[in-house]
Amino acid sequence: MGILGSEESMRVELEELRRMLVACAGLQRRKDEEQFKGVRVSSMGMDIDDADKLVCVTSGVSYLGLAIVNKLLVGGYSVRIIVENQEDINKLREMESSGEMMTGNNNLSAVMAKLTEIESLTEAFQGCRGVLHTSAFTDPAGLSGYTKSMAEIEVKACENVMRACARTPSVRKCVLTSSLLACVWRGNNQCDLSPVVNDDCWSDVSFCTEKKLWYSLGKLRAEKAAWRVAKETGLKLATICPALVTGPEFCPRNPTATIAYLKGAQEMYANGTLATVGVSKLAAAEACVYEAMDKNAGGRYICFDDVVDRDRAEKLAREAGVPTNKICGNSDSEDVQARFRLSNDKLSTLMSRTLRCCYGEC
Repeated sequence: MGILGSEESMRVELEELRRMLVACAGLQRRKDEEQFKGVRVSSMGMDIDDADKLVCVTSGVSYLGLAIVNKLLVGGYSVRIIVENQEDINKLREMESSGEMMTGNNNLSAVMAKLTEIESLTEAFQGCRGVLHTSAFTDPAGLSGYTKSMAEIEVKACENVMRACARTPSVRKCVLTSSLLACVWRGNNQCDLSPVVNDDCWSDVSFCTEKKLWYSLGKLRAEKAAWRVAKETGLKLATICPALVTGPEFCPRNPTATIAYLKGAQEMYANGTLATVGVSKLAAAEACVYEAMDKNAGGRYICFDDVVDRDRAEKLAREAGVPTNKICGNSDSEDVQARFRLSNDKLSTLMSRTLRCCYGEC
């Protein structure tokens, strides 16, 4: 999360990018290739006629963030994304240059804010009816995946986002992207554990610390901090706990989270808790939960597509660029009974009900 350059220089860069986007206002692409329309980048703020449809997405230029932004735009929302550092600005430049971002209307904007500063976030959230905190963090060195210090940063950043949401009068709800890893690491010495891992399950802090599962610990503690703040302030909160996020070029485009998630993969594979979810499916789930919170949706939602078996382990290893035995060990047997069974029944029921309503069946 290292911030390169001064805040003033980043504001200048953003203004330059804004002018570039305006200059490219006439560009068009085929509709089926179009991902973003109406981008307007500014140092802070935007004017939106339909304020009830304005949503803020943190880490909006991350692998998951982009998918969520696209899903919300398709759903008719206006989206404001958080730009925090030079890397985010560079990503915006790349998307502008490649044509991923197009001008034409005002349904997408970017504002600069720091996850380390509640005041900065509160200003960025002004006018938004909701916030989706995707909590995407990268290793500045690009090597270690996710460190203990990054876990501490993630917890504090998450708490800041929640408190900023609670302090912003316009914000009515928040969706936090946690992780399935915040549910599955429950220790080996607890014999009375239910064989079903569902939305009520929490990983064990001591176990994660002992095994140095920093990514799991960061997600676990960040989610617990979010729920603590929500309880204190009355913030309407829902959390989504996704499996390993996959999709087109997921490892090179999302290396930190991928590398960090796979720490402990062999044990998860043996326990039946190593799973994946497509980035598009996860984005759809985020949007579905966000909308359903206007009714009675809330709490935690486990999100996954497939539990990894031997064939999927081999494919995952190829895509992640790691040896197969780093994921499923050296055993070739499929006869070993998994200790646990993952359940995403709560989310599946919600999304099925939402789909039926789209066809007028509810």
